[in-house]
Amino acid sequence: MSSFLRAAAPVLLSALMITPTLGQAADSGPYYVATPIAAPAQETLITSGTIWKWHEPAFTANKGPQREAIMCEMVARHTGKLTAFSAGGKAFEPDALAKCNTRAK
Repeated sequence: MSSFLRAAAPVLLSALMITPTLGQAADSGPYYVATPIAAPAQETLITSGTIWKWHEPAFTANKGPQREAIMCEMVARHTGKLTAFSAGGKAFEPDALAKCNTRAK
């Protein structure tokens, strides 16, 4: 049994060393994606400290401190109505998007 553990230890150690790298890679993309009806006049906007960058056809941003619904409303205030909004890869349902769009400029 101890020879098995000696043989398995390097494999387990390697797996533990790689795990944080894979987790970091998964977090490197944008958390929010907001698609406005019309193309923006500016390619960068800031909402409550969150920087949004235009990447045709949507604004994207890293995770911010506010709830997803608040983030949606803040970006809609700057861009106008949105055709879609997602947070963490999950798209807003039509009702949630409609509520978000009530704050649009």
